[in-house]
Amino acid sequence: MGWYLGSPVFIRTTADEALPGAAAVTVATGAPARIPGNATVAPAPVATAAVPATIASGQLNFVDPAHNGKGAVLILRAGSDLFVRFDQVAITNAPDVHVYLSPDTGGKWSESTSLYLGPLKATNGSFNYPVPAGTDVAKYRSVVIWCRQFSVLVTWADLGAP
Repeated sequence: MGWYLGSPVFIRTTADEALPGAAAVTVATGAPARIPGNATVAPAPVATAAVPATIASGQLNFVDPAHNGKGAVLILRAGSDLFVRFDQVAITNAPDVHVYLSPDTGGKWSESTSLYLGPLKATNGSFNYPVPAGTDVAKYRSVVIWCRQFSVLVTWADLGAP
């Protein structure tokens, strides 16, 4: 019983997912080259990555020594899709940890008004959660990490302008 309750504190997992929707875009750079006979040659295309737009962002917070997190949480728009991204985070582990978008701030949330995104993918790293199509993310003011088994707040990030 003791190992079940205490071991998550010592178990760390890492995920390293790419930015959502980052697609290669070909862009021509530089000035056209002139060649003899007044002809011009277009500059060589250079591949760059399209970066999703940041809609809102916040930082994970300290609850107590056993429940806390650090790192950035972002809401991103990639084309018509929305994502919650945990970017270079470190979160203390606990059993049965889940992620919610909440209309409240300060780590408060309610099952009836919050949007469930899924179980926590990892305690460390960078990872994404798709937001269901049609969701009005403007009404959500924080991201909450919650331990369901013990009804304990692990950490949260209040969201604001990027």
